[in-house]
Amino acid sequence: MGNVISQHNGEDVLDKVEKMRNMAKESRAKVESGEERLTSLVDFVEGLNSKELVVISRAFAHFLGVANAAEAHQRCRRLKMDLTVEGSEGLLGALHETKRDSTAGVLSQFLANGDDGKKISKDELYNTLINQTVELVLTAHPTQVNRRTLLEKHFRVQSILNEADNIRDTGTPFQHQQLDEALQREIASIWQTDEVSRVKPTPQSEAERGTLVLETVLWEVLPSFLRKLDASMKSLMGDEYGLPLTSSPFIFSSWMGGDRDGNPNVTPNVTREVCLANRIKAARLLETDVRELMGLISGNPPRGLDDKCRYKSDAMQKVRERAGADSRAPFRSYLNPVANKLKLTSAWAKQELEILQGKSTTSNITQDEVYLSKDELVEELLTVHQSLCDTGNAVVANGRLADVIRVVSAFGLTLVPLDIRQESDRHSEALDCITKYLGLGSYLQWDEGARVNWITQQLQSKRPLLRSGGTWNEPGSEEFFTATAKDTLETFEMIAEQHEASLGAYVISQCTSASDILAVLLLQRDAGVQRPLRVVPLFETLDDLQGAAATMDKLLSIPSYIGSLEGRKQEVMIGYSDSAKDAGRLAASWAQYETQVQLSEVAKKHSVDFVYFHGKGGTVGRGGNPNTFNAIVSHAPGTINGQFRVTEQGEMINQNFGYSDRAERTLDIYTAAVLAEQHTHRPLPTKEWKDMMDKLSDISCDAYRKIVRGDERFVPYFRAATPELELSNLNIGSRPAKRKASGGVESLRAIPWIFAWTQTRLNLPTWLGVGEAINEVLSSEDEKTLRTMYKEWGTFRTTIDLVEMILSKSDASIARHYENVLVSDPKAKDLGSEIRKIHEGTEQAIMDLSGHSVLSENDHLLLRLMEVRNPYVDCLNVLQTETLKRLRENEDSSEEEVLKDALLTTITGVANGMGNTG
Repeated sequence: MGNVISQHNGEDVLDKVEKMRNMAKESRAKVESGEERLTSLVDFVEGLNSKELVVISRAFAHFLGVANAAEAHQRCRRLKMDLTVEGSEGLLGALHETKRDSTAGVLSQFLANGDDGKKISKDELYNTLINQTVELVLTAHPTQVNRRTLLEKHFRVQSILNEADNIRDTGTPFQHQQLDEALQREIASIWQTDEVSRVKPTPQSEAERGTLVLETVLWEVLPSFLRKLDASMKSLMGDEYGLPLTSSPFIFSSWMGGDRDGNPNVTPNVTREVCLANRIKAARLLETDVRELMGLISGNPPRGLDDKCRYKSDAMQKVRERAGADSRAPFRSYLNPVANKLKLTSAWAKQELEILQGKSTTSNITQDEVYLSKDELVEELLTVHQSLCDTGNAVVANGRLADVIRVVSAFGLTLVPLDIRQESDRHSEALDCITKYLGLGSYLQWDEGARVNWITQQLQSKRPLLRSGGTWNEPGSEEFFTATAKDTLETFEMIAEQHEASLGAYVISQCTSASDILAVLLLQRDAGVQRPLRVVPLFETLDDLQGAAATMDKLLSIPSYIGSLEGRKQEVMIGYSDSAKDAGRLAASWAQYETQVQLSEVAKKHSVDFVYFHGKGGTVGRGGNPNTFNAIVSHAPGTINGQFRVTEQGEMINQNFGYSDRAERTLDIYTAAVLAEQHTHRPLPTKEWKDMMDKLSDISCDAYRKIVRGDERFVPYFRAATPELELSNLNIGSRPAKRKASGGVESLRAIPWIFAWTQTRLNLPTWLGVGEAINEVLSSEDEKTLRTMYKEWGTFRTTIDLVEMILSKSDASIARHYENVLVSDPKAKDLGSEIRKIHEGTEQAIMDLSGHSVLSENDHLLLRLMEVRNPYVDCLNVLQTETLKRLRENEDSSEEEVLKDALLTTITGVANGMGNTG
């Protein structure tokens, strides 16, 4: 990178970059106070002109972007090295038998020792594994900060590094030279690529970018992983314990194009477009796979078999009937119409999309000519599989054909079904318009009991409230129907139009009552939805979580609602982001835990199975945990039960699934964790521990809210000391930064809230309130109980360890620099000083409880990563504060656009350095 900068921008620019880097490294070695540590760096940056701010910020941002690519490659390299030293007992090159968080490792452990020394039978483990499902729901927010163009270039860098590994010991000098030159070209291309997104993405482009990982990586990686899982199961338990073709350990969904909560850009037509675009992609990918199969299994069944045996097979008869009795290539003849129908399916979906976009008016393909149900396609592929097995060719059947069957099972004909998400107030407003139109008064003025009674009566009645497609969109309807209500009603009309598996769940954000859930069921039914989407309440704030059990108990006491549940299954979404923003990390995590335990009791009471949908972000402040295995196993007992649905968001999608080796490892960890969770005995906390958690939660919540909500200095401090106000210029998502245009911190979305604090390295939302709670208890007679909880209760220890990890990545001296440069209000400055004292007290409290002398002292990899990254991020932080100062002092100046570029570049660079956005 240095060579490229020198070639394109001159030695002078590179010299400045190197000077800053060396000053940052030297400052890290000093023991003086934080401000003295940064003095030379700050002085140097103040002397740079605006254009130099841009180019030097670009240098550090790209250094970190390429470093991320190199680190990802190293992780994959280490995974391969681990596999080559695990021995030669049947798993070489498959899954990691010696790793605690690998499926093979979990199976080995339970088969040998079980849980607490009690062995678990092969049959029990097998039945658990083949029936469990992990559903990964891809969401756009927080959108990846790096442009797709750069991600593709980083991917090519890793590919070059992979090739270098492969020829390290055997390659010729010419081959090594070619790779060196290829790497130089790629780095040069990265440097000449604009890292700033100039145009805000549309929901359609978000969906296009968000599903790229499915098409380019997971489409091949998932069947590869399942093949290895099958091999591991057979190796450890016996050949009769293979993975059935019809098992679905993983399925995928998406919110991109369906999530309209606070995003006016997601209209009914946007959802229609994304659904059709996904069908086009899926049909094209499947057509390619089927045509590949035609070449692989094109011949006749093996010669020498008795004709009666060959034709006795029902499956083979089906193949012959379609292919023709005299066909010399029956399988190719059988599959050719399948491939042609898939081609027609993509063409039909494209025509429908063009009609929707106004590019065309007619379609010459009917729905009868295409695939609309994946079951039809799966049945045809299973027929080929069975016929091959029946004619003595199982080895062919269980090759590429098995992979394709598993791909269809996971992705279907839609690639990913879209969840619909909308705020509860929107549904209430729509029903209010309807009741007024019908002369029944104002739904919004009714109390909860009246709302539930009226909706229940309507659900029991077969009479529609409104004529489908009429009334609310006719001329003159504005007298009764608001624009918001019309959009909501059209959304339900759109749902009714969609074909099988285009849509998944209907998630209700800001859900607070049984009527909120019943409203969505009624609006679906009234719109003519033949198979209503499952209605999923999202409980987000602390109050919502604490009231969730009562809400669901009331809901499940209504016979007409119970009757609407398919298989007596109810999905409930637990919100991690907004609850932490509302009450602080410690209080939120305890509320999430208790809510799931209480809801499980409600489920038992009503003989209903609850499936929990975990709305976790990538960061700890939004419910994330870099240790996925421990995070899943630490969930409350009896709340996962083999069904784990979770969001994968923004930059985490690329980190976890952007590269084949890493994607396969992520799938393995998820599978292992859900398997281990079901067979790991974890008692519920004792009353003493629950009382202690209630106490910690109350203290931490009060301390958190005292600052965030109760201190009049906080909002001015937050606005001035962080780049929050400027984040809206970073075109990384289609959603507005706020749910409402007006309002303060309370209306700010959880993502920019977290993102802003990450930029200043203070990470306030993750730890604020935690230290006060721990210190108060450690200085009381309850000290022993708290220390025992940390040692013996994995769930509590995981929460504290995560806070410790974030504190080890934080840097109060950097935050102080932001305050000194950007905050002018003396009262806000005083608050900043107080917050940093709280931060220091929290560090001491955490280390006291954990027994560590240095934060995260046992996490050697994290400490090494931060040691390498910190000097680069320090430079970006100093560049960012200087840029913010100039922007705020010289608004509307001739250099404003240049300074904006510098700011957005530093924001991207810090996000790359810290490993997350929000």
